[in-house]
Amino acid sequence: MIYFKSIRWKNFLSTGNQFTEMRLNNATTTLIVGENGSGKSTVLDALCFVLFSKPFRRINRPQLINSINDGGLLVEIEFEVGTKSYMIRRGIKKNIFEIFVDGKKLNQDAKAQGQQEYLEKTILKLNYKSFTQIVLLGANHYIPFMQLKSQDRKSIVEDLLDIQIFSVMNGLLKYKISENKEESQNVEVNRKLVVGNIDTTLEIIEDLKKTKENQIQQNEEDIDKNEKELKRLNSVVQDLMESIAEDKTANTLKELEGYQRGIEQKVLIAEKEIEFYEDNDTCGTCNQDLNEEHKTKMISEHHGTMHKNGTALLELGNKIKDLQTRLDEVTNIQTAISTNQSKIQAISGYIKKLQDQIKQIEDRKDDIEEKRSKHKTLKEDLKQAIEQLEKLSSQKQLFETAMVLLRDTGIKTRIIKQYLPIMNQLINKYLASMDFFVSFNLDEKFEEKIKSRHRDEFTYDSFSEGEKMRIDLALLFTWRTIAKMKNSVNTNLLILDEVFDSSLDANGTDEFLKILNKLTKNQNTFIISHKGDILFDKFKSVIKFEKHKNFSRLT
Repeated sequence: MIYFKSIRWKNFLSTGNQFTEMRLNNATTTLIVGENGSGKSTVLDALCFVLFSKPFRRINRPQLINSINDGGLLVEIEFEVGTKSYMIRRGIKKNIFEIFVDGKKLNQDAKAQGQQEYLEKTILKLNYKSFTQIVLLGANHYIPFMQLKSQDRKSIVEDLLDIQIFSVMNGLLKYKISENKEESQNVEVNRKLVVGNIDTTLEIIEDLKKTKENQIQQNEEDIDKNEKELKRLNSVVQDLMESIAEDKTANTLKELEGYQRGIEQKVLIAEKEIEFYEDNDTCGTCNQDLNEEHKTKMISEHHGTMHKNGTALLELGNKIKDLQTRLDEVTNIQTAISTNQSKIQAISGYIKKLQDQIKQIEDRKDDIEEKRSKHKTLKEDLKQAIEQLEKLSSQKQLFETAMVLLRDTGIKTRIIKQYLPIMNQLINKYLASMDFFVSFNLDEKFEEKIKSRHRDEFTYDSFSEGEKMRIDLALLFTWRTIAKMKNSVNTNLLILDEVFDSSLDANGTDEFLKILNKLTKNQNTFIISHKGDILFDKFKSVIKFEKHKNFSRLT
């Protein structure tokens, strides 16, 4: 329960720099009177301003500041909720918004908007609309429940029934559903990327394996081909070497060439001897004369020697020529052997290189193992993504189920349906207590259906102002009763502004006061009226406002 104790204000509207204070819990019924413009309705604006930062009447915020002092506007209110005491202080020029709980000021680091939300939702548990429907009833600037839009009517009742939380939850749920959808989309994109990476990694692993196998196979084929060539070359070299293994052509040729030079020397000597004997008649050694017979004999002998050696040289030359031909063949064979041996060496080196490559390829596991490790990690990522998607899907189903329950046609409608008969019963009870006998019913959209005793159908607008006021009062008392039943908004304070002055005739005033006293028992009810002289004796307490030197004050 909100138990209002006092309110005071200064530099507020027509009030000067001295605080005007009203006790809100002194008497069960209090009459507030004063001339027009005296400030008797200021309490309505002060209450709404200090609690909700806006006045009850249609007054711009800057116009709330006293025009003479032009600053220092301050309103303070004290109340209790349960065991806690509260004091709210709000001002303009300078701007002030302070909340005190049990004498201690709340953290002022918070933004004013956040503090206001905390005040309405956590402390008061009602907003401006609800406050003006169950605490205040004004004749001039008050918008009766029946003149509100359907959605505003519904909002007020939801506040009273304390089911606005479902709307808040519905809003939060919509955000959660949107968040769930976005997260699901992101996870699904990630899942597809992971699947693509897994496929790519598998392809790379297979490519690496095939490349490795192909490289080994190619090397083995090259080794086989080169080993065959090596075998062939070794065989060729072996044959070549065997073909010249015992060949003595060079030695024989050398010997024959020695013989040839010896024979050629003999032929040369014989030629010189023949030339000597043909050209000389005296012995070169002993200087004795050489006879012709001797010369002829010697020439003949030397010619015989030349002929013999010439024949030998011819035969020897043919042999040497044959040996030289053979020697050329041997040299060619040796060259071929040397060439083939170089090839054999090169092929052997190449085979060794290919064998080393095979070993390196077989030993090279890093690339494939790295990809296999990555593939394993990606599979884990995929598993997590699938689990997350399943979780989000389950979450989505829960959200959608909750959404069905929280939408206007769900839990709220069920609760409203439960209370509608009670609301309508109370409305008609209060109307009957004011001698207004009609059948008044609100539907689920809070549209009225009014029937007379003769079953004639009416609307709210079809009634007189006095009848409308009775309906407004019946609704106000109904909302207060419902609020008390739900413990959503229960308060000691009720302020009625000028309800006697235009809407109720003089004959109905006493009857209305009886009804009011009955309905507001153990509450603090304030009536603002011009009819002070005829109402003074009917109230426990009277507060009078007057203008003094252009400022409002209490007397």
